[in-house]
Amino acid sequence: MQGRTAAPAASNNPPARPHQSHPDAAASWTNSAGELTLPNGDLYSGTLSGGVPEGTGRYVWSGSGCVYEGGWRRGMRHGNGRTEWPSGAVYEGEYSGGFMDGEGTYTNGSPSSSYKGQWKLDRKHGLGLQAHANGDVYQGSWVQGQMEGQGRYTWENGNSYVGTMRNGLMSGKGVLTWSTGDSFQGNWVAGVAHGYGLYTWEGGGCYLGTWSRGLKDGKGTFYPERRRVPAARLDDLRKRCVLPDVSFGTGADPEPAAADGSLSRRNSGLGRPAMKKRPSLQRRRSIGAAIGVAVGVVTGGPAGPEKTLKCEDTAGSSSQILEREYAQGVLISEVVLDKSLPDSPSSKKPRLRRSRKVKDAKRPGETIIKGHRSYDLMLCLQLGIRYTVGRITPIQEREVRASDFGPKANFWMNFPKNGSPLTPSHRALDFKWKDYCPMVFRNLREMFKIDTADYMISISGSDALRELSSPGKSGSIFFLSQDDQFMIKTLRKSEVQVLLRMLPYYYRHVHAYENTLVTKFFGLHRVRPSSGQKFRFVVMGNMFCTELRIHRRFDLKGSSLGRSTEKIKIDENTTLKDLDLNYSFYLEPSWRDALLKQIEIDSEFLRNHSIMDYSLLLGFHYRARQNLQIGSSCPESILPDKLTVLSEADAAEKDSAYNYRDGLILVQRGSDKNGSDAVGPHIRGSRLRAPSGCFEEVDLLLPGTGRLPIQLGVNMPARAEKEEKQEEGSKSLHHMYDVVLYIGIIDILQKYNMTKKIEHAYKSIKYKYNPLSISAVEPQFYSERFLKFVGTAFPQNSSNQ
Repeated sequence: MQGRTAAPAASNNPPARPHQSHPDAAASWTNSAGELTLPNGDLYSGTLSGGVPEGTGRYVWSGSGCVYEGGWRRGMRHGNGRTEWPSGAVYEGEYSGGFMDGEGTYTNGSPSSSYKGQWKLDRKHGLGLQAHANGDVYQGSWVQGQMEGQGRYTWENGNSYVGTMRNGLMSGKGVLTWSTGDSFQGNWVAGVAHGYGLYTWEGGGCYLGTWSRGLKDGKGTFYPERRRVPAARLDDLRKRCVLPDVSFGTGADPEPAAADGSLSRRNSGLGRPAMKKRPSLQRRRSIGAAIGVAVGVVTGGPAGPEKTLKCEDTAGSSSQILEREYAQGVLISEVVLDKSLPDSPSSKKPRLRRSRKVKDAKRPGETIIKGHRSYDLMLCLQLGIRYTVGRITPIQEREVRASDFGPKANFWMNFPKNGSPLTPSHRALDFKWKDYCPMVFRNLREMFKIDTADYMISISGSDALRELSSPGKSGSIFFLSQDDQFMIKTLRKSEVQVLLRMLPYYYRHVHAYENTLVTKFFGLHRVRPSSGQKFRFVVMGNMFCTELRIHRRFDLKGSSLGRSTEKIKIDENTTLKDLDLNYSFYLEPSWRDALLKQIEIDSEFLRNHSIMDYSLLLGFHYRARQNLQIGSSCPESILPDKLTVLSEADAAEKDSAYNYRDGLILVQRGSDKNGSDAVGPHIRGSRLRAPSGCFEEVDLLLPGTGRLPIQLGVNMPARAEKEEKQEEGSKSLHHMYDVVLYIGIIDILQKYNMTKKIEHAYKSIKYKYNPLSISAVEPQFYSERFLKFVGTAFPQNSSNQ
C-alpha cells in the first residue's frame, strides 16, 4: 500500500456541507409565494411550516453555489435528498438532522470515482463500496470515514486483499493475493505482515512460519511444489484462529453496497501494492521482505515474490521439505525434514549459508555458550544488530547528509523479553538498544562492499560469537564472529564521543582514500540490560580474516617503554610488540612507496584530530621455501631471490617441471570466470600492479594453496629477514622467509587529553623514563615517531634482496 498512515477525514468524505442559517424566528425570513430569502443571500423555495422549511424544497447557498433539493424537517435537511457542489461532486441519499446519514451515493465528478453505502454525520460509516478513478475498489466496513473491519480491497492491476482493516490499513487476519497467483494469508499489523502466516506460490510451493514487521523472523517450514501442507495442520491452525478462515481467500466477500465510489487512491488511506519488478538478487531478501515492500513499507520500488521464489528454490531440492530459520528476512539455516527422499542428504545437520570456509587451524577465542559470563550480552547485541540492520536495509540508498551525523539521527528501541508490536520475543533479559548514526554506517558498509545478508548472518546468525582475551590495558571486551569476518569491541563513553565527533571527517577520509589502512567501522551501538550496566560497542572489520594462517602478529606504536612480551608464552595467537620485532620486511619498491605514503596520509588524518596511541597491526603468513631442483634450464624470470612473475598458463606448465625455491608467484589478474578470484571481506580499493610492468594488475599464486588478489595491506607478498642474536661476541644470524603481509592501523579513538598529559608527566618525572620512549606523547611527535619506526620495519631493497 502506498503509505502507512490513514488519510485525513476530509479526503475520505465529500466537501464540507454548506453552512445553513438556523431560522430562529419567522420574522427573519421574507415570505413571497413559498420562497424564502435569507439575509445572507441564501435562497429557499418549497413548503414551509411555521416559517421554516418543512416537507420538500430547494435550497441554494449564495456563497458557495451548492444546491440541495429534497426533504426538510424543522428547517434542516431530513429524509431523501440530493446535494450538488460546484466542483461537480454529487450526493444523493438519506439525510438526518442536516447531515448525510443513512444510505447514500456520493460521486466525485466522475462515475468511476464514487462511494455507495452507509453514512453517519457526513462520514462513511457502515457497509459501503468505494470505487477510485484509477480502478481500485474497496468493498466492506467503514467507521468514521476510515476503512475499519472486514472488507475487500482490489487494485486495478488485479492484486486483492480480503480481511480485517484498521485505520485504513491491513490489520488483523487477512489474505493478500497477487495477480500472478501468489498469496499470503496470515496476520497483519499497520499494513505489513506480522505474526504467523502462510505464503503460497502459484506453482504450489509454500512457506509456513512467522513474520515480524513485514520480514520473516524465526523458524518456519518450506513445502516444495509437490508437497502440500497437511490439511489437518491447516484446519487446526484455523480453528485456533492462528490463520484466517479459508473463506477469506476463496472469494467470500463482505455484504456489498453496490455502485460506484469516490476519491483517489492517494487520499483513501489504502494504496495499492505496486507492480512487481525483478531486482538484483545480491541482497537475498526473503519473501517476508517482498511482502513488506509490496504493501508500501519501502519507497522506490518493491521486490516481488517472484524474485524471492527463485532465490529460495535454489537453496534446496524441489522435492524436499525444509525447516528454515530467518533473521529479519535473511535465511540463516535450513534442515531437511524428510530424509526418506532419494535426493535428501544423509545428514540432518543444518546447512548454513556462509560466505567463508571455516579454517582448520585452531582459532583464537572462547565460544560463548549458555552459562558464559557474556552469554546474555551476546544475545542482546545479536538481536539488536539483527533488528536495526534489517530496519534500515530496505530504505532507499542515498548520500549521507549533515543530519545523519547528529544526535537526532540516533535510534532507540526497547526489547522486552516477551516481544512487542515492533520487536520479536527473545531469550535474553529485557534491554534497551541504541543505534548511533545508522544511515552513516549503512553507507560505510556499502562503501566497503559488505553484503547485508552476510553481515547479519555472520554476527546475528545461529552461530555463537567468540570472546577474545583483551590484548591491551583498556579492559575492553572483544568478540569475534564465527567466520572471523567481524570484530566487536566494547568502548568507553569517551571513545564513543571521539568517534561520533570524528565520524563526518572519517567518512570523508575513507571515501577519498580507498586504500586507507585505518580501522574499518561498520556499526556503533549501545545496549543496556534491565538489570545491568550500559555497554557501548563498535563493529569493525577483522583484518586477519584470511584462509591463510597468521603465524606472527605485531602491535607496533614506535615507542619502547613497556613494549615487550618477553615474559609470556608465545604462540601464533600472541600479539607481540615493538621490542619483539626482529624482522625487516622487503617489498617491491613501488609497493613500499605506496604503503608508506598511505600510512603517512592516515597518520596525518589522525594527528589533525589530536589522536595518539594508535598502532600498526601487522600479521604475516610464512611461506616455506623448497630447494630448487636442477633441470635442463632455469628461466630468468624465476631466479632464486626474486618474486616470480608469470602468466597463469606458464605457472601451471612450469610448476609441473620444477619445484621452485620461491613460494610466492605473481600471475596476471584472472578473469574470474570460475569464481576463483574472490576478494576477501571488506576489501576495497585498487589492486597492486606488477613490479615488472608486464601486467597491469596481478594476483598472488601460492602453489598448493590458491590464488589471492593483492591490495595495499592485504595479501601483500614480501621477503622477511629475521635476525637472531647469538651469544655476546658472535655475529647475528639472518634468515630469509617468503611471507604474505596483512597491515592496518588500529586503536584510533584515543585523544591526547588531560589524562594522557598527566600520564606523560608522571612517568617522566617520578620514574625518570626517557620522555621520547613513552607512548603517551602529543600527537605531532607521536606521528613523527610512528612513521620513523614503520620506515625502519620496511627498509628499502638492497642489491641482495
